[in-house]
Amino acid sequence: MGVPMSLTFSRRMDRVRPSAIRELLLHGADPSLISFGGGYPDQRLFPVGDLRSVFNDILSGDGGALQYTTSDGLPALRAEIAGRLSRQGTPTRTDDVLIVQGGQQGLDLVGKLMIDAGDTVIVEDPTFLGALIAMNPFEPHYVTVRIDDDGLDVEHLEELLREHPEARMIYTVPDFHNPTGVTMSLERRRRLIDLANQYDLLIVEDTPYRELRYDGEHIPTLRSLDTEGRVVHLGSYSKILAPGMRLGWMVASPEVLQRLSLLKLAADTQSSTLNMSAVVAFARDYDLDDHIGRLRDAYRVKRDVMLSAIDDHFPADVARTTPSGGLFTWVTFPEGFDSAAFMKSVALPDARVAYVPGASFFAGKQQHNHARLNFSSLTEEEIVEGIGRLGDQLHLHLDHPQFTLIEGAHR
Repeated sequence: MGVPMSLTFSRRMDRVRPSAIRELLLHGADPSLISFGGGYPDQRLFPVGDLRSVFNDILSGDGGALQYTTSDGLPALRAEIAGRLSRQGTPTRTDDVLIVQGGQQGLDLVGKLMIDAGDTVIVEDPTFLGALIAMNPFEPHYVTVRIDDDGLDVEHLEELLREHPEARMIYTVPDFHNPTGVTMSLERRRRLIDLANQYDLLIVEDTPYRELRYDGEHIPTLRSLDTEGRVVHLGSYSKILAPGMRLGWMVASPEVLQRLSLLKLAADTQSSTLNMSAVVAFARDYDLDDHIGRLRDAYRVKRDVMLSAIDDHFPADVARTTPSGGLFTWVTFPEGFDSAAFMKSVALPDARVAYVPGASFFAGKQQHNHARLNFSSLTEEEIVEGIGRLGDQLHLHLDHPQFTLIEGAHR
C-alpha cells in the first residue's frame, strides 16, 4: 500500500464526530435486545403491497421515472405537497416547495445557507440530535432556549435575543418535539413569529411528526402564521409513508427557496425520480389519509401502553412527559443520575434494554439524567417487557453511587 498519505482536512471536520448514541448502541447489537433507541416507524405498518403495485406499474411504463428530472423535484409531487399543506391550513403554492432527501438534507441545506463560522444559532434545550449533527460542520455558536410542557419558552427567548441580537436563526420542532414529545402552544407560536420579525431571525420549523397526533386538535404551523417570509418549513414522508424512500420537503419564501434549490443542485442534482413518481402514484391511487389514520390508531395504543408501563414499573421519582403525538416520551431521572453510564453498565448487559441517553440532545451544558424512549417501533408486548426489565433494574440501582455524576466530570 506504500506510505500513508498525510492529509490536512478542513477545519469543519473537527466538529464532525461519531454519534454518542451510535457508539452506545453498538454494545447492544443483539437479537435479544429490546431497543427503545431509534426513531423508527413500525415497518409492519408500511403499505408494502400498495407500494409494490405502484412500483410495478411505474416500471412497466416507458422508463421516464428512471430519468433525470429538475433539481426542485417532480412538479406533480410538489403540487401534491402544496395541496396537502393548503388543505391543512398552511397555504402553499407548488413553486414554494423544494423536494429533499428527507428532512435531514433540509437541515444540511439551511445550515449551508445561513451559518458562517461563529454565527449565533438558537436551539431548544434539549434539541433534535440530528439537527446538531447537520449544523455542527458549519461551526455555529449555539445559544439554548428552555422548553417546558408548552414548548419553547418565548419569555426566555426574548431575554436571549436581547443578549444576542446578532442571532441568525432559530431551529425548533414545535409539534411533538424530538426528544421531549411536548408541543408548542398557539400563543407561543404567535409570539415566536413576532420576535423573529423584531430581531430579523430566520425560523426553521421541523415537522416530521406533525400528522401523527393522537389527542387534541392540530395547532397552526409557524409557516401559516408567518407574516414576513421568515419561516422555512420542513416536512417528511419518512414517518407517514416509508423512511427508506428518503423524501422530504422544504417550503420557504421565493428568495430563500431559490438559494436552497441551488444548494440542492450542488449537493446531489436531484432526489430519486423513481421514488418521487411512486409517491405521486400512491397519493393518486390510494388514500394517504386513511393510511395515516391507521398509523395514528396503532401508535396511540403503543404510546398508552408505554406510559402505563412506565407508571407501573419505574420508581416514583422518575418523571416522564405525556406526548400528544409523535414517537417519543422523555424520561427524567433524579438530579445527578447518569443515564448513559447506567445504560452501558446495567440496562444493556443485565436488562437487555437500550434507550437513548439524554446528554447528546443538549447543545450547551449537557444534562445526564434524561433518556429518550421510542414507542412506535416495537410491539405492545415488547414495550411492556422492556419497560418492566428496565424498571426492575432502576429499582435496584437508581441510588447506586456508580451512576451518580461527579460534578464537572462524566465517564
